[in-house]
Amino acid sequence: MDEPALIQAACQGDLDSFNHLVLVYQDQVYHQAYRMMGDEAAAADASQEAFISAFHHIRSYRGGSFRAWLLRIVTNACYDELRRRQRRPTTPLEPLDDSGEEIESPRWMVDPQDSPEESLDRSELRQAIEHCLQHLPDDFRAAVLMVDIQGMDYTEAAQALGKPLGTVKSRLARARLRMRDCLKGFWELLPAVFRHDDENREM
Repeated sequence: MDEPALIQAACQGDLDSFNHLVLVYQDQVYHQAYRMMGDEAAAADASQEAFISAFHHIRSYRGGSFRAWLLRIVTNACYDELRRRQRRPTTPLEPLDDSGEEIESPRWMVDPQDSPEESLDRSELRQAIEHCLQHLPDDFRAAVLMVDIQGMDYTEAAQALGKPLGTVKSRLARARLRMRDCLKGFWELLPAVFRHDDENREM
């Protein structure tokens, strides 16, 4: 993909070129929105709004990481929606089927290499992590998602968040501490190596 050429064409109003960019980044944008909002429908709406906004304002893009530029737009869209709700979003601990009933062991969460007990442990650990993510302050959650989930380096994350590098590093360090403290409430779910490392730090 010749990203600069696609961006340049999109700046001239070429929707097909912009759609190529959407296909490349749509999963990352959606995942960012989903973990910010904790809700599939809200994440889909935020993603769609972000791409529409990006197309309308693409001439304001001034270089650097295009991914960071897009993730900044969708993160700001999520902030706006969260402020509008004026409450913390919640994520159900279990997914629901078409009739609204909880699915205790959905097939998509089962690793065929795991035993039933291991699959349950893995599922519960995933839910614990999502729970702790959703209880972080919005700014902290955004930093964790950019670096620890999206795999950005600090500089790219700072660009995506529109914050100084030092601010992002500080938020990330504090967010990780809060995640660790939160996950202690799910101590038995943590892999043994993590428990061992934490015990050594406290000694």
